[in-house]
Amino acid sequence: MKNIILGLAIVGFSFSANAQEASKEQKETKEKTSQTVQASCGQCQFGLTGGGCDLAVKVDGKAYYVEGSAMADHGDPHAHDGMCLKVRSAEVAGEVKDGKFLATSFKLLPEVK
Repeated sequence: MKNIILGLAIVGFSFSANAQEASKEQKETKEKTSQTVQASCGQCQFGLTGGGCDLAVKVDGKAYYVEGSAMADHGDPHAHDGMCLKVRSAEVAGEVKDGKFLATSFKLLPEVK
């Protein structure tokens, strides 16, 4: 009888530990889920301060410089459709940390005409 109770307790503890681990993984995945944001030059289009033209995104209405991608990765920033001249849409994944957007993926979407 003791062995049965002990066995059930171990199985119950095991399920509980797995459920907590799954919950932690879901939270981390949610933080890095793709979203569509505005992307452009932080200084030229979003009014951020800095030392030059750098890629920025607006997340929940607030602009952040991007780490993990650069404007030059997405074409000429000063071309007619470049991000120093236009605000574009991008599909991104990552998180805001220490006042910057840390991109794990960044895909500039085609310009809507």
